[in-house]
Amino acid sequence: MIVGQSGIRKLVISLSMVMVCVSICGCGTTYGRLRLEGHRAMASQDYRAARAFFGEAHERKAGDAENLFDLGMVCMRYAQERSEQRNEPAALRELDQAVWYFSRAIESRPGMQSATMAKNHALELKGQYDSALGEAEWAAAFVGPSARAYMYLASELEERGDVDAALLRYRQAVAIEPHNATAHAALGRFLLRQDRTDAGIESLQQAYELDPLTPGVVESLTDLRAPLPRSNPDAGNS
Repeated sequence: MIVGQSGIRKLVISLSMVMVCVSICGCGTTYGRLRLEGHRAMASQDYRAARAFFGEAHERKAGDAENLFDLGMVCMRYAQERSEQRNEPAALRELDQAVWYFSRAIESRPGMQSATMAKNHALELKGQYDSALGEAEWAAAFVGPSARAYMYLASELEERGDVDAALLRYRQAVAIEPHNATAHAALGRFLLRQDRTDAGIESLQQAYELDPLTPGVVESLTDLRAPLPRSNPDAGNS
């Protein structure tokens, strides 16, 4: 089949029109559509999808104050979820990101009240996490040295991601009260979470020797197929 010059010209024009439409529509997804789908995802509590839609919109218009605000709100929702899961380091990272987005929104639209209020709320939440850690440190330092105080501080440090400091506090708890089976068990579980299986088993076995009724110790050792040592016959009776 032979196509004349006029046919070729029509074909080129048609293809050009198609390319222009694709360029304008952004492969069928406009900026407004991304924003709409992001809000729908937020309403259905699908925060992962919302972050994806608002994130793509941000790539197209990075200075849009409304979209920056929405990204910050997604981070706030994630921070709440991470806090409920007791994953405080992840919650703090989300709050830091939320503060960043709200700050950019305020820079883009000075005086934006919604972004200002949301930023203040995020900063307040961050302060609460810092306060929780501060209270744990105060208890360990001033209420008096006790295994319970050091275990509480260790758990707070672990949640913040400071593994080395947490290990030190767990060991201090054991050192202060070497006959406290709960302290040995807490240290053992911490070591297991750090993939230090042999050391974790040893601490759990020490807890069992001190008190075989220490909650969770038998179950943990059984799951690990570790032998149960001989326990103190007077354990748990004091």
